[in-house]
Amino acid sequence: MTDTATMAGLDPTTLADVLRLAGSTGFDRLQEQLRRTGGCSDPIHLTGATVTRDRATGQVLHSYSTDSEPGGRLRLACGNRRASRCPSCAWTYAGDTYHLIRAGLVGDPDKGTPHTIRDHPRVFATLTAPSFGPVHNRPGNGPCRCGTRHAEDAPELGTPLDPDTYDYAGAVLWNNHASDLWRYFTIYLRREIARRAGLTQKAAREQSRVSFGKVAEYQKRGAVHFHAVIRFDGPDGPDSPPPAWATLDLLTDAIRAAADPERLAVHIDPAGDQPARTLTWGEQLDVRPIRAFGDGEEITEQAVASYVAKYATKAAETTGTVDRRIGNKEALALLGVPDHPARLIAACLDLHALYPDRKLRDWAHMLGFRGHFSTKSRRYSTTLGALRQVRADYRAAQQRAALGLPDLGDETEATTLTLAHWTYAGHGHTPGESWLAANIRRDIQHKREIAREELPALLASEGAHNHE
Repeated sequence: MTDTATMAGLDPTTLADVLRLAGSTGFDRLQEQLRRTGGCSDPIHLTGATVTRDRATGQVLHSYSTDSEPGGRLRLACGNRRASRCPSCAWTYAGDTYHLIRAGLVGDPDKGTPHTIRDHPRVFATLTAPSFGPVHNRPGNGPCRCGTRHAEDAPELGTPLDPDTYDYAGAVLWNNHASDLWRYFTIYLRREIARRAGLTQKAAREQSRVSFGKVAEYQKRGAVHFHAVIRFDGPDGPDSPPPAWATLDLLTDAIRAAADPERLAVHIDPAGDQPARTLTWGEQLDVRPIRAFGDGEEITEQAVASYVAKYATKAAETTGTVDRRIGNKEALALLGVPDHPARLIAACLDLHALYPDRKLRDWAHMLGFRGHFSTKSRRYSTTLGALRQVRADYRAAQQRAALGLPDLGDETEATTLTLAHWTYAGHGHTPGESWLAANIRRDIQHKREIAREELPALLASEGAHNHE
């Protein structure tokens, strides 16, 4: 970790701090802490102690204090989902999202869905924002409206052809109300399903359920759109088959009708110099059936779960803005925000006084969007909290094994008493710790990539042995 080759090129401050840490008595334990956080970029620091006693005898079974830790602190992963803030924790969040979405597609009894879920009708739907003015694009890799054939990574993609006529106010107000549009869409969808089945809404609910998992993504123009897995279930959720009338075609037709801009809208009253507005979904609605992996279909379970997980860790910073709040327009120039996202942020700041309940100033760095980036219905599959608890229980079991404590299983809480006191003591790294954490993160990522490359060969080998 601290050989001369890897330390070459460090600035004097970081180099001096790395050498200080390497010569300290707690260096090995510090590296262990950083590795346990996965190389987190901004760990939380805690001070405190915990004591576990036998309830009956009062005997101390285990005790721990941060007094023995480097700097007297315990470092925990920050848990931030944004890849721009912490690549390590974002990778963990993406992995959890992948398993959550996948469990609702292929089934996983440990995560609340049976394997028979694969027989339920399900689609991958993309709902977009309407146009707020023509922008530079690559239609079918052809020439843009401006006559130029843009490269795939051209910086002007998504920016207005004429910024002076682009509806920036409408764009940020749409982002701000996008979650409301989604909520109304889910209500309308159930109505459209009942209508197509020839049932009342109550009867349709008694015979079927609609489950979904979705993620929000920013287009290059700065408008949010939603990718959603939408699935038909039976009356008891994923554990029961949907009725015969709950077909893939019915679900597809109901989604298209529920998102129809002519029928579903959010109305905004006039305010100041802003006119009354009617916010709707855009005309570009994509609904595709999800097939089982290996069926020769492009939209497979694996592809959908990977796609959703990928965008669960990204936000407005993909458009060129920043990943933290901006208090005034002067900060835009200091932060080097490009013109198009800067105008969207400025529109949020200008509109805040006209629509104070929409908190546009607080969400200006998100271009007005204030919703959750990944959400799901209650019965879609497991929860992120449950996945985190499994990981925490696994690490606790590892810790008990390392300390030589017996594994009491479900009897642990009944026979022991744990007293703990923790205090927040800050966050982040010194320059040297930051360099060490980055190296640990790269090492972990490299090992993951190697394991990913070796997995297909391993599976093929196992398959060959199974057929011998």
